[in-house]
Amino acid sequence: MSIDNLTTIKELENFLHGSQHLAYSVPGNKGERYKLIEKLLVRFRYESSDKKEKGILIRFLMKLSGYSRAQVVRLIGQYRETGRISYRPAKNNGFQSKYSAKDIHLLADLDELHETPCGHAIKKLAERACAIHGENQYENLATISVSHIYNLRASADYQRQRRHFEKTRPTKQVSIGERRKPHTLGKPGFIRIDTVHQGDQDGRKGIYHINAVDEITQFEVVLSAEKISEQYLLPVITQMLEMFPFAINGFHSDNGSEYVNAKVARLLNKLLIEFTKSRARKSNDNALVESKNSSVVRKQFGYSHIPQKWAATFNTFNRSYLFPYINYHRPCFFPETVTDNKGKLRKRYEYKNMHTPYDKLKSLPDSESFLKEGLSFEQLDQIAMKMTDSEAAKQLKQEKQKLFNMIFEQKKQA
Repeated sequence: MSIDNLTTIKELENFLHGSQHLAYSVPGNKGERYKLIEKLLVRFRYESSDKKEKGILIRFLMKLSGYSRAQVVRLIGQYRETGRISYRPAKNNGFQSKYSAKDIHLLADLDELHETPCGHAIKKLAERACAIHGENQYENLATISVSHIYNLRASADYQRQRRHFEKTRPTKQVSIGERRKPHTLGKPGFIRIDTVHQGDQDGRKGIYHINAVDEITQFEVVLSAEKISEQYLLPVITQMLEMFPFAINGFHSDNGSEYVNAKVARLLNKLLIEFTKSRARKSNDNALVESKNSSVVRKQFGYSHIPQKWAATFNTFNRSYLFPYINYHRPCFFPETVTDNKGKLRKRYEYKNMHTPYDKLKSLPDSESFLKEGLSFEQLDQIAMKMTDSEAAKQLKQEKQKLFNMIFEQKKQA
């Protein structure tokens, strides 16, 4: 039996109960399918049918078309109102897009320049670009919600533009340094320090990055050493202490032998710097610098082997480009400690407490008193305002590309 042979509601009911076979094909085109439904509503005189007959016809149309009951009822409502069922394809999704392709391109460029930081950091960079550096093209991104940044990163337009160790050696307990958390009293000058190894190749060690971060301001210095013996490490530590704009009062490391040794202890004693080291079963003692190892050092330099002879070249790059960028142009979260109902101290990372390390230093009470002798905020402001955040990131990226091209070109020749 063909669908054209069905002429009564009773025959439709028999078909629904499976008492007879029916040959039919449903048009793939939505417009033709709508016409078929309209044709059947006219043939079986839907308007003049009683309630039971209407129910049978609706069930038949659902089976025939594959539509849900709600969709069939909606189409019948259109038929009753206009006498026709017409297909009107939507021209768009009905929502006006707030963020254009240009905004997505700007977001991708920011991510590329700043090594894809967290959404909060990107929002802060866009705000700084508008408010401080007058880059009005970032106005839309400055008002975006942090969660929507990740939505834009997942968009097809964004994706078309961007696709994207050695463990600390155990050592015997020695009497050098005190096992405790530093007591900063809210003052800058208490640094956390750690080592990041740049890979092995054919049994040869790569360079070592020495990363030091101030606990209060998150001012950060990254320098490199050929080896982590005292001969190479002590000059690097001395340079790092000089690069901070404030006096160093505390030096905290893990229990690696590169720091916990007599020569480092003598250097710190000579400079009247307190030496502390991480406690057993207190993994958060050096967490600040460990997080910076990932978000700064590894993002900038990756994991590939870099021969030790390049340490001096890396130090020139770090002092000239990396140091200004991460301290004057890269926003960081600063925790706010609150006490919950149970009396437990908890840290919250509020967006309002996101600043660059330099801005955080300036915001401290009596901040001028922490600067080294002969240094002023007027001098530091000139460094901070010499270029915009994006210009600093672009310069850093270009110089880093030159540096790595030079390294890998020599490796190819070798």
